[in-house]
Amino acid sequence: MSDAGPMFYAWCDEADRVDALAAALPALVIPGDLIRVAMDNDIWRKTHSLEEVIATVRANFSGWINADVSSGVTLRHPERDVCFGIACYTEECERDCPFGPLVLRVCDSSDFFRSDLDLAWGRGPRSIEAEAAVSWHMIQDDLEDLLLRFCAPDASGRIQTGACTQAGYWVAPVEMCATYNANTAELARDLALSWVSLHGNESVSRIAGTSLEALHARVDAAPRGARVPMKGKSDLARSLSRETVLKALATPSAVLLEALEAAAVPDDAWRAAEPHAREIMELLRQIGKAPEGEGPPAWRADITTRRHTRFLEEHAPFHVRRLPSGGVVLVTHPYRTLWPLWSDALFVLGLMS
Repeated sequence: MSDAGPMFYAWCDEADRVDALAAALPALVIPGDLIRVAMDNDIWRKTHSLEEVIATVRANFSGWINADVSSGVTLRHPERDVCFGIACYTEECERDCPFGPLVLRVCDSSDFFRSDLDLAWGRGPRSIEAEAAVSWHMIQDDLEDLLLRFCAPDASGRIQTGACTQAGYWVAPVEMCATYNANTAELARDLALSWVSLHGNESVSRIAGTSLEALHARVDAAPRGARVPMKGKSDLARSLSRETVLKALATPSAVLLEALEAAAVPDDAWRAAEPHAREIMELLRQIGKAPEGEGPPAWRADITTRRHTRFLEEHAPFHVRRLPSGGVVLVTHPYRTLWPLWSDALFVLGLMS
């Protein structure tokens, strides 16, 4: 089996964790699919009943007894079923060794990142850049969809913040490929949480629920001029300063959000590849509707080559999505991080120092 991925993380109070799991499962599990739940060596079930799974978790979730549930989920672009698992950890377990507290994993990365695609190339020569762009379009909706089905399956707001990454643990939000915040007014949490985690070398999953006021106090308590290293192209983007974070925390969230939206404009390389990518996607749509054996010819393309990967690492666009609930999602390809989006927005606002 390939490495698991991507990994989705979510934070909520321990008192709400079983409810959060109970809300996410109906949004994820294929109706009628076999569900496996394991809590320790003596507590495990195989059943088709969501109610039985949730009742088992409610009856036993405490102390060192965590919950691990696995089943099938339907991805939509294109529609296909894959295996997933959700782990839900108690606070006692998290204090000793933080894992979550809630984690959604796609069991096999090849189920999500397919190594090859059947593509109709359209007019002109083959384009690595266009193929890479198509591969991103084909997983973007699923990435956002899974994050929201996990973090916001209902209007309860139990999950305050969440994220997605290819890393094996919850890293600084600006180093993730996607984040979710239930309240746009706390958008700067991603930046403050990143600073505190990187500066203090602390596990994000342990401090993700810290109030924005407490995070502000911790940043403010750091020495003047303190910085944490970042991966960026410009000199300013290669580090994040205490002063920049404090300025961002003092900036109205609406201003931050607008700056992030403005910074999410695709770069020249992506815009150049986009027309051919759109043409390929339209041809694929025609193939999907045509009777078998008819429609435009298609070829199988390996989209995991270093050239494909490098193009996505350097040019995959960012998406800033305002949610009707008042929350916000920031997302890019799992090969990238959100830091370039943040650094560009902070630079435009004159907050980088």
